[in-house]
Amino acid sequence: MPAEATPPGLVLRSRAAGAVRRPAVKRGGAGGTPSRPRGGGPRRLFERARRAWDRPLTAYYLILGSALLITVLGLVMVYSASMIKALELSLPASYFFRKQFLAALIGGGLMFAAARMPAKLHRALSYPMLMVTVFLMVLVQIPGIGMSVNGNQNWIYLGGPFQLQPSEFGKLALILWGADLLARKQDKRLLTQWKHMLVPLVPVAFLLLGLIMLGGDMGTAIILTAILFGLLWLAGAPTRLFGGVLAVAGTLAVILIKTSPNRMGRLACIGATDPGPQDQCWQAVHGIYALASGGWFGSGLGASVEKWGQLPEPHTDFIFAITGEELGLAGTLSVLALFAALGYAGIRVAGRTEDPFVRYAAGGVTTWIVAQAVINIGAVLGLLPIAGVPLPLFSYGGSALLPTMFAVGLLIAFARDDPAARAALAMRQPRVSWKSMRRRVKKRPSGER
Repeated sequence: MPAEATPPGLVLRSRAAGAVRRPAVKRGGAGGTPSRPRGGGPRRLFERARRAWDRPLTAYYLILGSALLITVLGLVMVYSASMIKALELSLPASYFFRKQFLAALIGGGLMFAAARMPAKLHRALSYPMLMVTVFLMVLVQIPGIGMSVNGNQNWIYLGGPFQLQPSEFGKLALILWGADLLARKQDKRLLTQWKHMLVPLVPVAFLLLGLIMLGGDMGTAIILTAILFGLLWLAGAPTRLFGGVLAVAGTLAVILIKTSPNRMGRLACIGATDPGPQDQCWQAVHGIYALASGGWFGSGLGASVEKWGQLPEPHTDFIFAITGEELGLAGTLSVLALFAALGYAGIRVAGRTEDPFVRYAAGGVTTWIVAQAVINIGAVLGLLPIAGVPLPLFSYGGSALLPTMFAVGLLIAFARDDPAARAALAMRQPRVSWKSMRRRVKKRPSGER
C-alpha cells in the first residue's frame, strides 16, 4: 500500500509501538548503571543551602532579621536584669523596660525611615548631622548644661527621666560624613595622595575624640577610633600611613591610661578571678561568676542571683553576663550568632556594591557594631578591660539604641538598593494592571447598575 494511502490510525499505532520499543538510553559509568552523586541527600541539601545563601536578598533578610531579634531579646533581658535595680531605687519594676521599649519604638521609626531614604538624602544629611552633633558635644562641657553620670560628663538633661548622650550620635555622624567625603574624593581620584586621604577626615575625627575625652568617656573614644580606622582601611590607606595613624592613636591611648588610676585598675582586672584589694575587680569577677553559674541552659529567665546587688550595671554594660546566667551557654551563643550574621551581612553589602558612598558607609556601620560588640563581650568574659560601652541593640540606653537602629536602617537601605535585590523585590510585588482587572470583572447585564 502506498504511503499516501496509509490509514491515519495505522500510522499512530506504528508510532506508538516504535516509541515503546525504543531502547532506554544508558547513562552513567561502567556497566550502564545510572550514576548518582555520592551522598546525594546531604549534597543536595548543601547545594540548596548554598544557593539560598547566594540569593540577592540574603543580606537584606539577615540584617533585618538579626537586628530585630537582637532588639527583642534585648528588651526581654533589660526587663529581667533591671527589675531589682528599679526596686532598689523605689521605682516600678518595669521602669527601665518601659523607657527602653519607648526608645525601641522611636528607633524602629528611625530605622524604617532610614531604610526608605535614598543614598543621596543620606549624603545630604551628613554635614548637618555632624555640625549638630559637634554643637551638642560642646554644650555637654558647659557647666549647668552637661551632666555627669558615673564620673563621665557626656550627658545633656532633657527634662523628666530623659537624658541624651551626644557622643553616641557622633559615631553615626562620623560615618555618614566620612563616607560622603571619601566618596567625593574617590570620584575625583584624590585618594592616591595621602594628604587628601587624611585631611580633613583625621582632624575632624580627632576633634570628636577630644570632645569625648574631655568628658572622660574612654570607651566611646575607642569605638570612634575603630570607625576611623575602618574608613581608612576601606579607602585603601597604605600600610605605612595606616600604621602611622595607629601608632599615634596607640601612643595617646597609653598616655591616657597611664595618667588615670581608674583606667590602670581596669587594665589590671583582665582575667581576674578574685576581687582583689579594695574590691577593685568586683565587677569583672562577678561577671565571670554570672556566666559560670549559667551552665548549658541557664537558671531560667528572671532567676539571676547576681542582679540582686552583686553585679553592678546588670542591665547596661554587663547585660551579657545576666544573659549567660539566665539563658546559659545556649543563650549567649545565640546572641553571638546574631551579631555574626549582622556583621557578615554588612560586609557582604559593602563588598558587592559599586557605589563608593555605600561601601564606606556600610563598612563604617559594620565596624562600629561589631567592634562595640566585641569590646563589650570581651570585657564581660574578662579578656578585655572594662570600657563602659553598651552591647549594641541589646543593652539598656535610648541614646545608644536610637543611632544604632538608624544605622541598621542604613544597611537595610543599601541591601535593598543592590540591583539584583531590587529586581528580586520587584518580581515579588504583584503587578495588577487596569486591563487585567477589567478582564476579571464579571460583565453585568445592560440593565443592571
